[in-house]
Amino acid sequence: MEKVQGEMEIERWERSEEISDAEKKVIQETWSRVYANCEDVGVSILIRFFVNFPSAKQYFSQFKHMKDPLEMEGSLQLRKHARRVMGAINTVVENLDDSEKVSSVLALVGKAHALKHKVEPIYFKKLTGVMLEVIAEEFADDFTPEAHGAWTKMRSLIYTHVTAAYKESRRDPQT
Repeated sequence: MEKVQGEMEIERWERSEEISDAEKKVIQETWSRVYANCEDVGVSILIRFFVNFPSAKQYFSQFKHMKDPLEMEGSLQLRKHARRVMGAINTVVENLDDSEKVSSVLALVGKAHALKHKVEPIYFKKLTGVMLEVIAEEFADDFTPEAHGAWTKMRSLIYTHVTAAYKESRRDPQT
């Protein structure tokens, strides 16, 4: 029964809602303030992600044995990955009006994580949830109910595109 519920939950997430022009603007405005502190926010997101979901660390040989958030915060590898994650999200946010570019960027992320890193796709759902929590806390004045709604759609967009790349990589054995 648990497995069926999980599958149904994933199916709901596979359908992302259209992000309106007004919501795109809200996302871009919020993100401009977040991205001004790109590395620190990215590190906060990853640390919370690894603290809340320690099993996710199994995919990172450089810091999978770290338990102390302060040790994680000082990790150059974690900081580098945080910049990479934030950079990918930045590219998506900057190109919200170019659906092909968004699909392309997230497909590359999905394929790399599916084929090279062998990361379970559910971790993207968890990571984007943590991302919203951290942004809502650290930028509370900017994270209005309108912004929350827009970012919820953005979260779904990221997850939908990344998991589509997983499905595609399973269908195409030459990838």
